[in-house]
Amino acid sequence: MRNRALTPRRLALIASLTCAVVAAPAAHAFADDDARNAILQLRHQLDQSQQQQVQLYSQIQSLQDRVDKLTGQVQELQHAQQQQQQAQQPGANSGTQGAATSGQPGPLADPQEAAAYNSAIDLFRKSEYKKAADSLAAFVALYPNSQMAPAARFFQGSSRYALKDYKGAISLLEGVVHDYPNDPHAADAMLVIAGCQIELNNRAAAKATMQRLINQYPNTQAAASAKSRLKLLQ
Repeated sequence: MRNRALTPRRLALIASLTCAVVAAPAAHAFADDDARNAILQLRHQLDQSQQQQVQLYSQIQSLQDRVDKLTGQVQELQHAQQQQQQAQQPGANSGTQGAATSGQPGPLADPQEAAAYNSAIDLFRKSEYKKAADSLAAFVALYPNSQMAPAARFFQGSSRYALKDYKGAISLLEGVVHDYPNDPHAADAMLVIAGCQIELNNRAAAKATMQRLINQYPNTQAAASAKSRLKLLQ
């Protein structure tokens, strides 16, 4: 058998093959590490996204609870105003006084106005938000100077919020804040505006709205809610 000498050329070939064999597992290991790191990064991003969704759902649910509570407050206020109007009408010291002081709500000055408002609010209470928004808009158009106009416009905007028409809701609720800055619904309108801005992924605007709410209406429940929600947006 011929003895093949290890020429420089053969030595170089053997060395290159050895490097290739050693490098292959190393390259595979690097690929595995890259894939593992990418998966971990995606999992971290998913966890963050899920956490933000949970926080957002909590904020939306809190806003909805607040709107439901306001519905009851509006009805109580309406009943008190109805009784006061009834007591101040001529003849209140006679037969009509009994209706005003009996604990039963008296009618508004305009029965048609009262019926239109109560009908619209009933739709909102039943979560029929599209019909409620339309009915409240019709009420405001017919009775723009009604004592219930601020409430009607607030619940109209809240209905648009429930329908996920966030830009439409913001427009309506900003009108409440502008036209009725001293009405109790102004602070609540700003809170719902902030909720709309969160839904639109405009966190900076939501923070600004809630901070303005806290500054303008510091002693309201809406301001207290805004303070807690600001912490979630930090």
